[in-house]
Amino acid sequence: MPWDTTDYPSSLKNLDTVTRKKAIDIANAMLDEGYDEGRAIPIATSQAKEWYNNADEKEINKVKQMRDDELRARDDNAENSRPELMEKEEHVISYKDGWAVKTQNAKQAAAVYDKKEDAIKRAKEIAQNKGTSLIIHKQNGDIQEQINYSK
Repeated sequence: MPWDTTDYPSSLKNLDTVTRKKAIDIANAMLDEGYDEGRAIPIATSQAKEWYNNADEKEINKVKQMRDDELRARDDNAENSRPELMEKEEHVISYKDGWAVKTQNAKQAAAVYDKKEDAIKRAKEIAQNKGTSLIIHKQNGDIQEQINYSK
């Protein structure tokens, strides 16, 4: 069941409203990706705090305006969730004018970054949490490095 501002984990209660909303949004997305609640909550909390520290006023206002139905909306797309991807490796690939984090066989990238090191950092987090491998590609598509996070 997705969380919203009236129903969320008690560990989020001491966060300010905007950070809490962002943490709820992140945690709901992680649950849709197949993460366990026990792992999604602390990761989402940490990422929401980091986001808040780096967000500009426009981004903060956008999250501040999010309604509960928007926070829960991810559940409407549950049929698009692909739990079989939980065992697939993560890839960092060249993408348009940046670098994408994409799970093997996924329909689209999980995230796109301007800097390769930012994409690698996020892909490492995902691969470690899933206990899978990370494959980092060069600009030309060749494999640069493989890291195994199998449990």
